[in-house]
Amino acid sequence: MLASRGTTLTPRTILPRTRTRTISSTAPRTTVSSGWSSLSSHVKTVGVVGTGQMGLGIAYVAAKTAKANVLLMDKNETQLEKGFAFIDKLLDKDAKKDKLGGQDPKDVRRRLEAVGGIPDLKDVDLVIEAVSENLQLKESIFSSLASHLRPEAILSSNTSSISLSKIAAAAVPAPDSPQFSHISAHDSAARVVGFHFFNPVPVMPLVELIPALQTSPSTLSTARSFAEEMGKTVTQSLDSPGFVSNRLLMPFINEAILVLESGVASKEDIDETLKLGMGHPMGPLQLADFIGLDTCLAIQETLLRETGDTKYRPSVLLGRMVSAGWLGKKSGKGFYEYK
Repeated sequence: MLASRGTTLTPRTILPRTRTRTISSTAPRTTVSSGWSSLSSHVKTVGVVGTGQMGLGIAYVAAKTAKANVLLMDKNETQLEKGFAFIDKLLDKDAKKDKLGGQDPKDVRRRLEAVGGIPDLKDVDLVIEAVSENLQLKESIFSSLASHLRPEAILSSNTSSISLSKIAAAAVPAPDSPQFSHISAHDSAARVVGFHFFNPVPVMPLVELIPALQTSPSTLSTARSFAEEMGKTVTQSLDSPGFVSNRLLMPFINEAILVLESGVASKEDIDETLKLGMGHPMGPLQLADFIGLDTCLAIQETLLRETGDTKYRPSVLLGRMVSAGWLGKKSGKGFYEYK
């Protein structure tokens, strides 16, 4: 069984910080400037919130490639256990294929630790939220992160479509929280940024970097540097619905579903046409299964709501499949069946 921090999966060594900052509890409210130079230019300890396929992939690459100490947070112990079993499989596979860059697998594994709550992340340099595409859930998480993490910590989201500016606006310490007297709402929002990783994270070389309206230059610079330390190529997008990738991809997938729904062609012929005729490595319906049909639906709904443009209206079939629990590869059934 896993436990909260203190009883961990594996021993772990946290590298000493090069700078500490003490603020007297009796001092007047002290704020951190959004351009404050103590934002770490080298991230040593990372928190990841969420142990779905994205969170696990991000945590693994952060530990393996960036060589950061990683605290993987989920309130569900069973989910944490399953997650670490998955990471162990990835590590064993990469070790057999000599993809660890000469590292001992045990050293990579020691950098990963399970924790059960956001307060356990209080000393990280950067946190990456990787939960489902739900604005209210993300706002709640970022309010809690702002309330417990050091003023110097960067708060990032792996959202694939939700406005980073809305998320940043929620990153305000609660009045009764440990950090309320240490950082202003303005400066707390300035440390929020978006990372949009692609699935599977250990394989896909790209990350989209998205600054909120409030994001400071130092936050953006540190985030870009860490993404590069993870071995990723970085592209940057404005905080616009769907950013670049999903603004283009989701209407394409949705149109493929509409073609299937209207009986123009079978799922196999739709996917084969795009693979063999357009050189795509995977057809749009199979790709939707791998992304997760619930994720595709959530992104389409966000695009429609944020832009008001009916071209983003999701197909009826997509909504019905999600309602039926046919979510794609992760549920075993989507447009195709998976075992």
